[in-house]
Amino acid sequence: MARHGQVTKFVKVKCKDCGNEQIVFAKAATKVACSVCGATVAEPRGGTANFLGEITAELA
Repeated sequence: MARHGQVTKFVKVKCKDCGNEQIVFAKAATKVACSVCGATVAEPRGGTANFLGEITAELA
């Protein structure tokens, strides 16, 4: 549950290896692999994840 004033956010990330786009939680707590080629598209960083691909959209 989000606190007052905070928005839980998802982002659409484009894989740098194959170009596949997938939706990822912005505060991912584990590595997120591309669903097509298996390359890492996001790594945990303690807060907002480190995205290794291009962020193409932010979703609320």
